[in-house]
Amino acid sequence: MPNHFLTIRYTDDLLLSLEQSPEEFEAEAPLLLAVKLYELGRLSTGRAAALAGMERVEFLFALGRLGASPMGVEPDELERDHENARR
Repeated sequence: MPNHFLTIRYTDDLLLSLEQSPEEFEAEAPLLLAVKLYELGRLSTGRAAALAGMERVEFLFALGRLGASPMGVEPDELERDHENARR
């Protein structure tokens, strides 16, 4: 299967605001794209992990580090479900 590549233009100003080097930004960008596509329900965790260039379990941990839910629901929604279950 052929590989496709995406080119993203960015300025030094962006790097300054992110306080990242070009290498750091370019390494993090695929993960951030994969997380967002997963959050939107457009990719499964397995496909998002592949896009990010990591194993699925590693991607699940990255979701937690980035404040995203690995279960497809937000933490406050889980808390409400838990409270409803206790009633």
